Amino acid sequence: MTEIDETDRRILRVLQSDASLSQREVADRVGLSQNACWRRLTRLREAGLLGQTLKLAPEDVGFSLTVIVMIRTRHHSTGWLTQFRTHVRSIPNVIDFYRIAGDYDYLLKIVAQDMNDYDRIYRRLIDKVEIDSVTSYITMEAIAAGRNLPV
Repeated sequence: MTEIDETDRRILRVLQSDASLSQREVADRVGLSQNACWRRLTRLREAGLLGQTLKLAPEDVGFSLTVIVMIRTRHHSTGWLTQFRTHVRSIPNVIDFYRIAGDYDYLLKIVAQDMNDYDRIYRRLIDKVEIDSVTSYITMEAIAAGRNLPV
């Protein structure tokens, strides 16, 4: 793991908020010279801590429905787990996928255009692997989604 100091954290906070900033703008915002900022950005990229992504608002690109899906299974063998993971990852509408502790085994976050689209995704989800139970929670409002990491 790469050691990061408070200056690196300031750079990461600035870029999480706006990754389109120029190197000069980042340097100005964190109080570094351009050369010092370039060296730190290069080190952070080489360490795999820094890349660029684009955040899209789901509703702006046609996904007006977000569903939290809780899955319980009786199967815990390596073979089943591999098959299940591969199958779930093949469904592009599953945007978050976690193995969890508690009453359920897995949590999925799924985006869909509408309820009919979700039904299609649900049928695909349960088609290839045996699942004990699936519970779906339809979200009504995103209060804090896609927040930045508190670096």
